[in-house]
Amino acid sequence: MSTEQFSVDGETAIITGSSSGIGRSIAERFAADGVDVVVCSREQENVDPVAEEINESDSPGRALAVECDVTDREAVEALVEATVEEFGGLDVLVNNAGASFRAEFDDISPNGWKTIIDININGTYHCTHAAAEHLQDGGGSVINLASVAGQRGLPLMSPYGAAKAAVINLTTTLSYEWADENVRVNCIAPGFVATPGVESQMGISADTIDREEVGRRIGTVEEIADVTQFLASPASSYMVGETITVQGVPQISDDHDI
Repeated sequence: MSTEQFSVDGETAIITGSSSGIGRSIAERFAADGVDVVVCSREQENVDPVAEEINESDSPGRALAVECDVTDREAVEALVEATVEEFGGLDVLVNNAGASFRAEFDDISPNGWKTIIDININGTYHCTHAAAEHLQDGGGSVINLASVAGQRGLPLMSPYGAAKAAVINLTTTLSYEWADENVRVNCIAPGFVATPGVESQMGISADTIDREEVGRRIGTVEEIADVTQFLASPASSYMVGETITVQGVPQISDDHDI
């Protein structure tokens, strides 16, 4: 059986929020498959080690580290320009940068609300809008990272859930508008994933997760990278405007574990 249709070899990708966690795993997976990747976050010192590790490994793809705050339109445009200048074009955009905090709705300040909305939905807008010309030049793929919080809501996460719901809706709308430009737009809604942030807050390490165990409610960053590679590859050529939920065992009770 051929597996070539799952390869993204030879393309160029921007992965936002890729200094750690899901974004870093996606960048490493892409580079291992021969994709030239641009890794970015708000602090240069956080993405330099990611690019260095990729460039010093056996991965056929090269990496470029760029400091970028996705809420800053000028910084986003500079990110896209640096990508095209370094690698000659752009084929895949992964809008992974995000942020959240837990608080009762009554306790959320206007600034707290604005911050989460700016990063999660406005940042997705800025990156996608700034990259449009290059993604449409020869066809490309946009992969947005949402959350199960954007599909059904979660207690104590109202701004995050609202922003991620907007990301899901934007995915559907933009996929329709950009289909004639040969750009596929899809979305991933992860559930509970063992990122470094989760480990520091909850003490749950990805090292203790058995990927062969079906009956679980926590995943690894590599499992999200698996789905991202699929959506960027020709294997998903007939998937447009979809949001793939990656959450393990479905939640069918009234409890909120994620």
